[in-house]
Amino acid sequence: MVSSNNSRPSAQQGARIGYDPQPDFTRPALAIPESIHQQLLARLTRIYGVSQAKASLPELERLCTVHHVCKPPALIEQEQAFRPAERFTEKDLFLITYGDLISGEEFSPLATLARFCDAHLKEIFNTIHILPFFPYSSDRGFSITDFETVDPKLGSWDDIKRLAQGYQLMFDGVINHMSAQSRWFQEFLNGHPYYRHFFIAYPSPDALTSEQRRAIFRPRTSDILTPFHAIDGPVYVWTTFSEDQVDLNYHNPCVLLRMIDVLLDYVRRGADVIRLDAITYLWSEPGTSCIHLPQTHEIVKLIRDILNLLAPTVALITETNVPHKENISYFGNGRDEAHMVYNFALPPLVLHTFYKEDAGALSGWAGTLNPPSDSTHFFNFLDSHDGIGLLGAKNILSGEEIDFMVERVKAHGGLISYKTGSDGQPEPYEMNITWFSAINRADADEPIALQVKRFVASRAVALVLKGVPAIYLHSVIGSCNDTQAVAAPGSNRAINRAAIDGRAVEQALRDPSSKIALIKQSLQRLAGIRRTLRAFHPRGGQRILPLSSDLFAVQRLAPEGDQLIVSLINVTGRTCEVNVSLELLGSSETEWCERVQGRTYRADGGALQLTLEPYDVLWLQPRRDVKP
Repeated sequence: MVSSNNSRPSAQQGARIGYDPQPDFTRPALAIPESIHQQLLARLTRIYGVSQAKASLPELERLCTVHHVCKPPALIEQEQAFRPAERFTEKDLFLITYGDLISGEEFSPLATLARFCDAHLKEIFNTIHILPFFPYSSDRGFSITDFETVDPKLGSWDDIKRLAQGYQLMFDGVINHMSAQSRWFQEFLNGHPYYRHFFIAYPSPDALTSEQRRAIFRPRTSDILTPFHAIDGPVYVWTTFSEDQVDLNYHNPCVLLRMIDVLLDYVRRGADVIRLDAITYLWSEPGTSCIHLPQTHEIVKLIRDILNLLAPTVALITETNVPHKENISYFGNGRDEAHMVYNFALPPLVLHTFYKEDAGALSGWAGTLNPPSDSTHFFNFLDSHDGIGLLGAKNILSGEEIDFMVERVKAHGGLISYKTGSDGQPEPYEMNITWFSAINRADADEPIALQVKRFVASRAVALVLKGVPAIYLHSVIGSCNDTQAVAAPGSNRAINRAAIDGRAVEQALRDPSSKIALIKQSLQRLAGIRRTLRAFHPRGGQRILPLSSDLFAVQRLAPEGDQLIVSLINVTGRTCEVNVSLELLGSSETEWCERVQGRTYRADGGALQLTLEPYDVLWLQPRRDVKP
């Protein structure tokens, strides 16, 4: 069964068909078309050269064959009915969370998360991005020791399977690096021949010249090489992120094949979306910046080719916290690389907008957003488990505007993480703060209702902008900074990662005037209305309206051209009066319904005369298009 509104299998309707746990070789073998065979060979050749490509292709095709015969006939039929144009729709809203972010004592953390979502969030979210749920040694899950096992502290694969019956799931493919405490790395240190070239290692720290070191783009200020003791003596291992996160060596095709096997296992385990974490650093080449290298893009395209062949309903998303122009390069030509990219420019631009109470920069940038095809989309998020990155706003906001934002975040109790700049000096890389604390000062003498309204208005930007929206769980309940969690240098991100007391949240929700209840009520209303409006489809049209710097105004149009929505968000604490010309909207409709507050407006003199109170969110629709 395939939903008529979303051609991916509808988990909510019990339509998910799982893979068999073991391959069944009595089934028809995978028939790889000759054109695909040649395309895979060409990709491998561009990465490794002719000889290694020819040597690697048989193993790649073996992995594909094994995956295919784990697929029951009913799943194959379901995939054949899949419509790529409806991969994502207006009904999609992602929840970002750790597997143990909701605390509870009676069940495993993953089971607790499922129960909490079923009870309180099912009316808002249909997809859950579970941040890495594998065993790890550091970095809150991103220093993985075993890619193929669920962390027993969180639960089991059965818990993931149960979540997949109620929600679409996004898994993390943390394929750039792994834990220095992992078995793979320990075997490397032990001199195991198979793992000898799994990691990038040098006999001396002087193997990299000062010029080569300066050329490397780093999101950290630590040394790129970390010393370890191996069977043959000291080795210096490439560590982009931390001394406990050793980069995998993709110059070795065995590494690529091993990680493709891991990603295909995730598909069989229930992944509807695979997130390629920090993928821009995948291929390292001394003498270059070691980011965005052609081999990196070719590997992403190879993964996309394999998903197209074996799991066409599964989407690929790249996480590349870099300036906007470089970020969108991971769309490829619009059909050969990522289905989605994280919209890293959006969070700092929205925060800048609400700090300045001026939508000019946000509106100007949003007017340039143009995914290269109808099958590519922006992943519109405002905050996450990390923080609010600044690189996405580079060349959009000025240095002075970024400095202003950094100082304002500090005044709101936030912290700043730094990277090494091109001049060798530290420069701001990320602002570590919860979104509620970023938007609202803890010492402000304001009613909580006003703070919630400002907060929800900022979040509404991601709901109306063309793309697929996502919300971090801490923002769903409006968490404030957890300054006590930041106990050691380098742990700035802990400010937004604390465990949430599920019972305390449930108690707060029983009080309709509480902050948590007010936020949930507002988000649930917006999400519920959004799901009914085809104009918010990611393939729908978008036009930024030049009405007032006080407003973020966007016109959305359904892909079929038969539904129009005008969204107005007052980004200021002031009342805003605005006349919206019907000619500007390209409409002759005189009666309009406002869907969020339920009001009706009538055009006078060819224009809608509107009053927006501070932080109002209005979604206007011609009355004749409103279904009863």
